[in-house]
Amino acid sequence: MTAQGGDTGARRIDSWVTFRPELKVLDCTIRDGGLMNDHRFEYPFVQRVYETAVAAGIDYLELGYKADRKIFAESTAGPWKFCSEDDLRRIVGEAAAAGPSAVKLSVMADADRTDYHTDILPREQSVLSCVRVAAYVHQVPTAIDMIKDAHDKGYQTTFNLMALSTVQERELFDALEVVMAGPVDAVYVVDSFGSFYSEQVRDLTGKFVKMARAAGKEVGIHAHNNQQLAYANTIEAMLAGATWLDTTISGLGRGAGNCPTELLLGFLKNPKFHLRPVLECVQELFVPLRKELDWGYSIPYMLTGQLNIHPRMAIELRESSTPDDYVRFYDSLTEDTD
Repeated sequence: MTAQGGDTGARRIDSWVTFRPELKVLDCTIRDGGLMNDHRFEYPFVQRVYETAVAAGIDYLELGYKADRKIFAESTAGPWKFCSEDDLRRIVGEAAAAGPSAVKLSVMADADRTDYHTDILPREQSVLSCVRVAAYVHQVPTAIDMIKDAHDKGYQTTFNLMALSTVQERELFDALEVVMAGPVDAVYVVDSFGSFYSEQVRDLTGKFVKMARAAGKEVGIHAHNNQQLAYANTIEAMLAGATWLDTTISGLGRGAGNCPTELLLGFLKNPKFHLRPVLECVQELFVPLRKELDWGYSIPYMLTGQLNIHPRMAIELRESSTPDDYVRFYDSLTEDTD
């Protein structure tokens, strides 16, 4: 058994497969989790997550978005919707800001929602190391310009193609070919709706990896947990050659959440990763947080994942006065298809 794509036979996971020094864990707890509370995490909470990432040996920590203030009013969202340089420095402290940190900071920049020419500073003026550009397939031309802008300013870059499960294969690979011709460092398999099964992730990642290696790029995986497959799909992508692995502490993220950081660190055999700091953080911050925020697997998210649709209706149900009215919700989703 190998860790390459295309393996369809019986497979056995050995420790040498998971100990791959080229693997990078990107924790996006604050960014993806911010979708559950309008990015209103208090500064001490974010500082603790940052300190946990440093202690755990995590490679990248994503703190939020670079949203355009001309589109989004600051009164409608917390600071991690915008990630100003002052707020970022308040988290890492001046000592870390003055030199290389044990964990690299990233932000996500949405196509058509980011004033990237202005709000993304040159790398030497920022504590950020990586800019992740997110776009739908029709926004690829904008994404290409955003990636070039960030690269020219000195950042590592990734391309995260949203709603991948709804994109036709020819359109997908035409888009990837154009993106990979530019200076992007990694392209992501993104399961926005949590609809992919492991066989699909394995197949897609193998195709991404083949294209990426030919272009000198890497591949990442960002999985959602609608069908309780985020962890399994992350492992499948890793075994198929993905080297950027997204996680969130306690799986915190939009709707059903993401691959839990603690699960993946426990699986990887790289001694640079340390599980205990993450467990302490879960116990002290995330157990109480569950009394305030509703995230993680539930039947409404399962249904939107199975039907390959955006989880917004499931989120609305979970925030309503009848969050567990599963049958009515199922009927509303399938009345036009049954």
